[in-house]
Amino acid sequence: MIETINWQKVDNLLPVIVQNVDTCEVLMLGYMNPEALAKTQAEKRVTFFSRTKQRLWTKGETSGNFLNVVDMSLDCDNDTLLILAKPVGETCHTGAESCFHQFEKQDEPDWIFFSKLERLIASRKGADPDSSYTAHLYSRGTKRIAQKVGEEGVETALAATVKDREETICEAADLAYHLTVLLQDANLAWADVIEKLKERHK
Repeated sequence: MIETINWQKVDNLLPVIVQNVDTCEVLMLGYMNPEALAKTQAEKRVTFFSRTKQRLWTKGETSGNFLNVVDMSLDCDNDTLLILAKPVGETCHTGAESCFHQFEKQDEPDWIFFSKLERLIASRKGADPDSSYTAHLYSRGTKRIAQKVGEEGVETALAATVKDREETICEAADLAYHLTVLLQDANLAWADVIEKLKERHK
């Protein structure tokens, strides 16, 4: 990869976008020189060249919040790098998961929200049943969770049959929530379902 980069065009500092491989959330932007890229490739942890400190800087070297590399892709002009990473902890120094977290006109993008909701639902497993509806549902066991998925599936279908748009949205939201609980109860995630869809698409 290093050989194909147009280092002269970028004045020996390659712009690097880091994206969460699971949520697709853009985590941060940094710059790499050839040494930083080589270190990143060798250690599978994102290392930048710090323009302020004028040295190599591995993200997480002091905080422990590393960015573990899953894959990389150069753009069509070979002058910008996209890294898919699994973050350890929060990426931003403010404590936010991403350095880009303050949108002016909308909440966070839909699939990022859904991914975070899935993680929140997962975190309720084993919690005090009185602390939330989700924890209570887990405490009732797989049979009750599966029953709720069946109920919400039927209600979604009925709402769609009578062409009640708002009710269809509400019931589909209930179905998506309860199906997420069921997947987590089975130690599965939406990523497993999506992987199966990818296999079928091929």
